[in-house]
Amino acid sequence: MKNFIIIILGFVVFASCGKSNKDKSFSLLQKWIGKELSLPARSVFTIQGKDTVEYPIQNTYKILTYIDSTGCTSCKLKLAEWEKFITVVDSIRPHTVQFLFFLCPKNGMEIYQTLRVERFKHPICIDEGDYLNKLNHFPADMAFQTFLLDNDNRVVAMGNPIHNLKVRELYLKIIQGREVKSDDEDNVVQTIVDVDKVSTSMGNFDWQKEQKVTFIMKNVGDKLLAIEGVDTSCGCISVEYSKEPVRPGMDLNLSIIYKAEHPEHFSKTVRIHCNSESSPIILTVSGNAQ
Repeated sequence: MKNFIIIILGFVVFASCGKSNKDKSFSLLQKWIGKELSLPARSVFTIQGKDTVEYPIQNTYKILTYIDSTGCTSCKLKLAEWEKFITVVDSIRPHTVQFLFFLCPKNGMEIYQTLRVERFKHPICIDEGDYLNKLNHFPADMAFQTFLLDNDNRVVAMGNPIHNLKVRELYLKIIQGREVKSDDEDNVVQTIVDVDKVSTSMGNFDWQKEQKVTFIMKNVGDKLLAIEGVDTSCGCISVEYSKEPVRPGMDLNLSIIYKAEHPEHFSKTVRIHCNSESSPIILTVSGNAQ
């Protein structure tokens, strides 16, 4: 089962990576799948960083996510998406999955403000000493800092279910005890997609002004093209597109909208999941919000 999950995760998370990166990633998965994570003996959980709550570690499935101090913390968190996912999990498997959030912020005030603005009511451990990471030495790649654990705290699967829809599907299947098949995607009717560009720069602009850029996807195959979902690397990025299937020979416009939270030089990615051999299609937008 362990090797099977490694193979599935490898294809789910690294479908678009080069061979050398895939090899490294498979080695990383082999190291972590089945490994028992150590949790700090005294973890203090709070609501929005102010009200301490009793939140004992349970003997159930757990989804543990670790957010380190690098990069944009609010972008990494995507708290609204986590709220939706928690609701979905609770609706299909009530009281059987515990969510553990460990944050190691470089700026405590920033994270407290984010939690309050987002009105996130789930318990979170503000791990200022980075004790969880010191115990386990997590991978530096954010894609590998979220784990599905069994009741013995052993890693069943890894990957962020908020940033990767395929990982989310895998987590839900495992939690529900459904069969995980390696040939799920082989049964999907696939087409061929051509994109007018895979990256673009928005240039220099006033950070308070919303920016929009359009990518054009052309269905050059002989089957209908369907967008299955979109993942963004940041909460400041949103995507607009028609939900209707695209006929062979026709185009689909994807508008990527960037709204800065503060002045910054940025490079953000969008992953388009569709019934194409090249899925997920990764698009990059960059610029300088002044």
